[in-house]
Amino acid sequence: MLRTSTFLAFFLIGLGLLTAQKGNISSLQIKDIMQGDAFVGPRPSNAHWATDSKTLYFDWNPDGSLSDSLYAYSVSTKDTKKIDFLTANSLPSSRLIYNQDKTQAVYSKNGDIFLLDLNTYQSKPITKTQARESGPHFTDNGKSIAFEKNDELFTWNIASGLLEQKTRFVKSKNKEPQRDSKDEWLYQDQLEIFDVLQERKAKNDRGEEISSQLEALEPLEIETKGKPVINLEIDPSGSFITYVLIDRPDSKGTIVPHFVTESGYTEDQNTRSKVGDEPTEYEMFIYDIKARKSYPVVLDNLEGLDYIPEYTKDYPDKTYENDNRIGFINGPTWNSNGTKAVLDIQANDYKDRWIVLLDPKTGKVEQLDRQHDEAWIAGPGIGRWGGGSLGWMPGDDKVWFMSEKTGYSHLYTVDINSKKTDALTSGSFEIYDAFLSTDKDRWYFTSNKTHPGDRQFYSMKLKGGKWEQLTNKTGRNDVVLSPDEKKMAILYSYSNKPTELFIKDNPVETGENKEAEQITHSNTDEFKSYAWKDPEIITFNASDGAEVHARLYQPDASVKNKAAVIFVHGAGYLQNAHKWWSSYFREYMFHNLLVDNGYTVLDIDYRGSAGYGRDWRTGIYRHMGGKDLSDQVDGANMLKEQYGIDSDKIGIYGGSYGGFITLMGMFNAPETFSAGGAIRSVGDWAAYNHGYTARILNTPATDSLAYKRSSPIYFADGLQGDLLILHGMVDDNVHFQDMVRLSQKLIELGKENWEMAVYPVERHGFVEPSSWTDEYTRIFKLFQKSLLGKE
Repeated sequence: MLRTSTFLAFFLIGLGLLTAQKGNISSLQIKDIMQGDAFVGPRPSNAHWATDSKTLYFDWNPDGSLSDSLYAYSVSTKDTKKIDFLTANSLPSSRLIYNQDKTQAVYSKNGDIFLLDLNTYQSKPITKTQARESGPHFTDNGKSIAFEKNDELFTWNIASGLLEQKTRFVKSKNKEPQRDSKDEWLYQDQLEIFDVLQERKAKNDRGEEISSQLEALEPLEIETKGKPVINLEIDPSGSFITYVLIDRPDSKGTIVPHFVTESGYTEDQNTRSKVGDEPTEYEMFIYDIKARKSYPVVLDNLEGLDYIPEYTKDYPDKTYENDNRIGFINGPTWNSNGTKAVLDIQANDYKDRWIVLLDPKTGKVEQLDRQHDEAWIAGPGIGRWGGGSLGWMPGDDKVWFMSEKTGYSHLYTVDINSKKTDALTSGSFEIYDAFLSTDKDRWYFTSNKTHPGDRQFYSMKLKGGKWEQLTNKTGRNDVVLSPDEKKMAILYSYSNKPTELFIKDNPVETGENKEAEQITHSNTDEFKSYAWKDPEIITFNASDGAEVHARLYQPDASVKNKAAVIFVHGAGYLQNAHKWWSSYFREYMFHNLLVDNGYTVLDIDYRGSAGYGRDWRTGIYRHMGGKDLSDQVDGANMLKEQYGIDSDKIGIYGGSYGGFITLMGMFNAPETFSAGGAIRSVGDWAAYNHGYTARILNTPATDSLAYKRSSPIYFADGLQGDLLILHGMVDDNVHFQDMVRLSQKLIELGKENWEMAVYPVERHGFVEPSSWTDEYTRIFKLFQKSLLGKE
């Protein structure tokens, strides 16, 4: 058992790095694999095409610079070369907004706006200022470009070069204070007595009349009452400006102190508040430019605005209040001529999503689709922090969108007149990143149709039907089509093959599905010298009958020690039992090291993980540490029953959400887990942020039961095995305060079998290789000692 004093619990890190590889029989060394890209090799990323489809650009760092550099691959010569900084800075952005006939595009870069001619592929700056311009889009039927500057909307006429300010927001309109009855009498009496005052008033009135006439030529003065303006946009015809005013209640933030600083003084960082904030209020308005009037978008006809969540039945004596359920308003997404627009609206309790048709002339909306979930709305293409994926179908008579209506995220269309909804895809799999071809004749999208852990790129006719698979390598295929849609750039990886960049002809264009050509070779010699394991993707039955997917790493029989380590991925809604290179690549390499040392390793896509549909996604609603924990316990039991693992030799570890599950496992399933490494863990969900936590657990004030059964701090008395806590002291996501509070609880409970290692310069995602090395050396030593009895 681990033993430590209170002092050592907090300042263990001060003792320096533990003896690095004691007992390690693998050829891999923790210090090496924790170097990250320096050991594995730099990964290409952010692939994007030149507008003429002749050059593929991507970020890469094969020469070990301080940051990634831009590289270019020539389709004609097949040469790859590094682009110098000034040339890279002069290239168009990869995010272009096109005009209706695709002859021009506009983009923002380094705070300025540029216009790109797609015939000559030449761009010219529209602005060159110290201020920051953003959000460019075409308006005035393609004759002008609109953009935002200093929270106001401007337009620039392409032909004349006229720059015009279109909005004038003010906190309050300047009005003379109203006189009370006494002062009004005196005012009128003075005018009646003195002729000179009457003459002066007449002159002033005439001046104000002239000023009023001149002011009518300027943008309408719109009062915001001090509320911030967001989503500022003008329609394609140039007739209507839409904007949203937000009213965000003041919330007390948390201070994160930095102890290791350049100044030598402790420096405080102000960070987020805790879950339970009063909801932000959103109001959308329309400014009719010609009529010079501003009016609200009316949303009082949305279905379910008076919805009271089912969980409130657990609190019969508590009155539920949510007078205004309107949350974030995304859009508008305009049709081609600017006569109609679509809004994507979320409820502030996250349980509804409304897709509505907006009439800009009246501000009234018609509901096209309501997506409701007793838990919370999410899923691929459905939106989480903002709007989801949607757009207009050719002809502007239908809108396409994503929905989990069948339990999996799929493509749908809705007729704006009949309100009839049609499914374009269906099945027990997910659709990702759907978009229409340039000619609007077909769909392109990614899907895990073949296997939850395999993502391929597909094409399908506009109205649905048979799919054509365009990629053919098992793993993950992130495809970027060239503007002419003749070429496919593919960021591809497999379980034991890190991401590389490939290129191939689009089979839709050629009729042939050939193998892709690899254009980057990034792995270092050190990485290539080891035979990296290809973990087996298995399934097992959970105690409630659900089928659970997991990665299994097995050691050779000659070194098998009958001990097992279960890794718990983080982020909650994330997938790791898949067939591509993991974002947890350091952990993947650590698992190879563990297997070399005789451990069996299991990596579970527990309840709440991505890739398995709505029911799996919401399986943790109102009880984190429920089914997501029992899936780990069931996995441990499966290892004992099928793979010969000793019941007293099972450890568990993970970071963030994985650290949380580790704590819950050590506290609530001590008979299963003998040791746990909890990294950057949540110890009390009431201390985490609102946007993530309130979706899953509602709020502490309205659903205290959910928080008390989901937070490790309430179960700390259950600790029996050996617990190692590891946390960055400047973590501004899961605050270090959370683990300080948990350590105090463990001290009060008299628990001695725990230790804490703290990292003074690390945030939530560690950066320094020395910190990674220290962290995983301690975790390895924990398992060696607690599971195998090795010092």
